[in-house]
Amino acid sequence: MKLPGLLSLIFGLLLFGCNHTSKSDQSKKKPPETTIAANPEKDRADIRNLIRQMLKWSDSKNLGELLPALSKDSICTGFDFDKVDQNLEMLRQTGFFADEFIDNYNRIMHTLDKKIKNKEFDAWNVYELPTFNFANDVDPWCSCQDNMSWDNVDIKPNKLSNDKGELTWNWGKLDASVDSSWKSFSYKFSVVKVNNRWKVSYLEGFDYEDSIK
Repeated sequence: MKLPGLLSLIFGLLLFGCNHTSKSDQSKKKPPETTIAANPEKDRADIRNLIRQMLKWSDSKNLGELLPALSKDSICTGFDFDKVDQNLEMLRQTGFFADEFIDNYNRIMHTLDKKIKNKEFDAWNVYELPTFNFANDVDPWCSCQDNMSWDNVDIKPNKLSNDKGELTWNWGKLDASVDSSWKSFSYKFSVVKVNNRWKVSYLEGFDYEDSIK
């Protein structure tokens, strides 16, 4: 008889089953990775306040020239990066902007400077509109030439988690007498939460790929 061998096999299968069950139970009991649950209403209120305050700040003209051009015979030859650096520091000091937004503005300026020096754009007379897209004709902070009260601004989340969001802002509820163009207007922006505080990480008017064309 091969009873001892059979008993060994049975014992092995039982041991494997116990171990497998134990591991499965441990896997089930392992607490999932968690993050602080988002508070949608508070987050929306905080982001709405952020974008309103940022727009008021940009409208106050506290920031220096977005395009501090250097010129010869009125033709732009590049940018004054001492002034660009001052702008970068002003952006940091507001507390409104995440590092990626500030770095993006710096990248736009360096790319435009390089393209101007390589004569990749038509010559830009600094007393006229630029020959590239950035800050051309409309205010990049709002993609507008005129505005209503910034306190009218409302937001619409497209994607919003506990630490990042993609949204649009518009002029909120407007009277029936207001022109339809104000009602249909919207502007894309993104935010990230840094040290439990929402900050702007992207603005449509500062889109890198579009700005350098």
